[in-house]
Amino acid sequence: MPQPDDDSQEALKRLDERLKAFKGEAKPVSGDAERGVGEGYRLLGEVIGGILGGLGLGWVFDHFAHTTPFGLVIGLLLGTAASAYAAMKSAAAGARRAVKKDGTEA
Repeated sequence: MPQPDDDSQEALKRLDERLKAFKGEAKPVSGDAERGVGEGYRLLGEVIGGILGGLGLGWVFDHFAHTTPFGLVIGLLLGTAASAYAAMKSAAAGARRAVKKDGTEA
């Protein structure tokens, strides 16, 4: 915080030093963190896509077969099961890649 008797150049110099110290403390994000975030979004997309896909297929079945609630319910259940299976399979593959990269057993 600037003192009342400081001139503006001295205050700017102190602020610049604090900014340089702050930038020096910041750690760059590694590629592993970005890859992990990408994998998380991919898993989320698989889950949401599977559920919505199951609902869509159930709705289409209901529309043509005139079995209104049953197609949606069965589609929701099948889509949820398929997306959970796909997400678990992807997560296991990611864990195997991480173990292979680290060279340690999980």
